[in-house]
Amino acid sequence: MESERRQPLSRLLMALCPKGPGRISLGEVIEGVGGRAFGAVLFILGLLNLLPLPPGATTVLGFPLLIVSPQLIVGRRAPWLPASLTRQTVERATLRRFCARAVPILRRIERLSTHRLGFLFGRIGDSAIGVVCGLLAAVLVLPIPLGNMLPAASVAVLGLSLVQRDGVLTLIGYAMAALSAAVLIAGAAGIWLALKNLLHAAPA
Repeated sequence: MESERRQPLSRLLMALCPKGPGRISLGEVIEGVGGRAFGAVLFILGLLNLLPLPPGATTVLGFPLLIVSPQLIVGRRAPWLPASLTRQTVERATLRRFCARAVPILRRIERLSTHRLGFLFGRIGDSAIGVVCGLLAAVLVLPIPLGNMLPAASVAVLGLSLVQRDGVLTLIGYAMAALSAAVLIAGAAGIWLALKNLLHAAPA
C-alpha cells in the first residue's frame, strides 16, 4: 500500500488496463488505486463518466459519486461503496482505449503539478470539494444528452487536486464546476423559453 502512494496516479491507472478481453468491475478499479483514498476514487469515478458508453450509463456511474461525496464532507478517512455498485463493470477494451488518450495528459499534469495553495485543503477545504462533487454528481445522474461531460471532467479535476494537493487544480475544478452550472442554467432557460413560445404559438 505504501508503494501505491508513491506511484504516480497515471501509472496506477495504466496498470488497471492490461491487454485482453473481458470486463473490469468498479470495485477492482477502486481497489487498484485504493492507496490514494478519496482523491483517486473521485478522479476514477469522474473518468468513468467520461467514457464513450451507451446513453444513460452516466446515470448508473453517477450514483457512486452521490455516495462518496458526502463521506468526504463528513470527514471519513476512506471511501466506501455498497457491493451492488462495486460489482458494476465496464469493458476493459473501452477503458484501455480511453486511458491511452487520457494518461499522457495526466502525466503532463503530474509533471507540472506541485503542492501549493494548501489553505484550499484540510477539513474545511476537503469538505468544500465534497459539496461541489456532490452537486455535480446530482447532475450526472440526470439523463441529459451530452450534458454530463463537463460535470464529469470537473469531478475528475477536483479528485486529482486532492491526490496532488495542488490548489491550482482545485481552482480550475471549481471554475469548471461553475461553468457546468452556467451551461445547465442556460440550457434549462432555453428549454423553458422554447416551451413557453410553443404554448403561446399553439392555437387556442
